Amino acid sequence: MPHNEMSQEMRECIDNCLRCHAVCVETIAHCLAMGGEHAAPDHIRLMQDCAQICATSADFMLRMSDFHGETCGVCATICEACADDCERLADGADFMQACADECRRCAESCRRMSSGSSRSASI
Repeated sequence: MPHNEMSQEMRECIDNCLRCHAVCVETIAHCLAMGGEHAAPDHIRLMQDCAQICATSADFMLRMSDFHGETCGVCATICEACADDCERLADGADFMQACADECRRCAESCRRMSSGSSRSASI
């Protein structure tokens, strides 16, 4: 595939990253409003990390960076950690479970993108 053509899998991963970014940012606002354990600094920081790495990974893929595989690998790791933490705090809260589900979807997509990166394999 020529360098300037984007695969369907990459387009889907970009969409997943952008959705995950948005859901995490929205969920942070809910968590802060709920207070207590939902607003704990470690939880909020993890959600901020997740939102930021998702935006960064999408950006790397959009510009066809040779390093998108590396950012996607980190994104998958952080999204998985965020999903675990959101699930831990869900306790029936739909918005927390929705965030966890979106993070897992993004993690899986980024994991596939990371493992398919030829640059990543050569480093």
